[in-house]
Amino acid sequence: MADTLVMNAGIDSMRSALADLVPDFRARAGEAEQLRTLPADLVQRAKAAGLFRLNLPRSLGGFELGPATTAEIFEEISRADGSAGWTIVIGNSTAFFAWLDPAVARELIGEHPDFVSTSMWAPLGRATFERQGRFTVSGRWPFNSGCPHAAWLQVGVFVAGSDGPRMLASGAPDWRFAFIPAQSAVIEDTWDAMGLRGTGSHHLTLSGVQVPAEHLAAPFFEPARHEGPLWRIPLITLAAMFLAAVPLGIARRALDEFAAIATKKIRGPATQSIGHDAHAQCQLTQAEGAVASARSLLFDTIAQIWADACRGDEPGLEQRALALLAANQAMRAGVEAVDRVFHLAGAEAVFAHHPLQRCFRDIHTAGQHILFSASRDQAFAKVRLGIDQPTYLI
Repeated sequence: MADTLVMNAGIDSMRSALADLVPDFRARAGEAEQLRTLPADLVQRAKAAGLFRLNLPRSLGGFELGPATTAEIFEEISRADGSAGWTIVIGNSTAFFAWLDPAVARELIGEHPDFVSTSMWAPLGRATFERQGRFTVSGRWPFNSGCPHAAWLQVGVFVAGSDGPRMLASGAPDWRFAFIPAQSAVIEDTWDAMGLRGTGSHHLTLSGVQVPAEHLAAPFFEPARHEGPLWRIPLITLAAMFLAAVPLGIARRALDEFAAIATKKIRGPATQSIGHDAHAQCQLTQAEGAVASARSLLFDTIAQIWADACRGDEPGLEQRALALLAANQAMRAGVEAVDRVFHLAGAEAVFAHHPLQRCFRDIHTAGQHILFSASRDQAFAKVRLGIDQPTYLI
């Protein structure tokens, strides 16, 4: 009971700090774009609030929140600023410590669980067996969002075999995450992108870094090493649910911005604001409906998966595929909504400082992430049609 009261007090404190931070994320979005990463003081406040340990296991000092609560928090931050939302989502890669042996994870984290971790899953690195219990890891990874503030990195590697990746008994390559202290990597200053400019998503390089075998995890093939409903949900399913909150938040901000413009802006020879234009009204209605529908699908799917997990069941293949569909639908609806209101806003939205332009750039950049690619739609279709699909990709 005492532990529960302490945890609840921590969550209440986090929510209070979040309410204070959101207006600052919003007000300083332009500053983050200029810096190409979140301002250090905002990151420090987010760490102190516990916003980077939302899904870190409780036994490791985290909140281990339910996925709907986490997604709502990510959505709220993304509504303030897409870069802040994306950075907080990726910074919660602290959750992946659940796939390490608990004793190892506790040793790595120490007494201070308020830290940032970034991750790049693509197996662009190589883990080479050196001697009993040790590997060397080398590689180069792009898109390491939040790496200027990270204490830990998780990078995707193939374990090297004699002539390529070592293969598992299932026939899949031995694809793992290597947990690396951030100071072991070289950050290449490469992040100069169209959108999500404030995320610091630079390249990282590792060259012959010594990694104990126990610091490698295989979350695509192995379950988490902690008990509890959150850890019955596969990694890709969790990631899809959480990343989907970002386009929903960005789209909601764009709709808010257009609603504020619509009653004031008069275009050309018109005598009334664009809010009185029938075409604009229909476009806004369709955008609102698309976002609301996609949001309902996402949170209904999360609720179904969470209910099963709380009963002790892992989500089935159909539910996991539905989570991918819901994430892609959130992105599609978000892009559609932002595009509609961006065009309706006219020339004033083209200036770099305008929030609608930032929403436009951010959501189109976020949509390039592999979790929103056509391959995820194909994964859903293959499950729906009973066509073979590697389960570790769903």
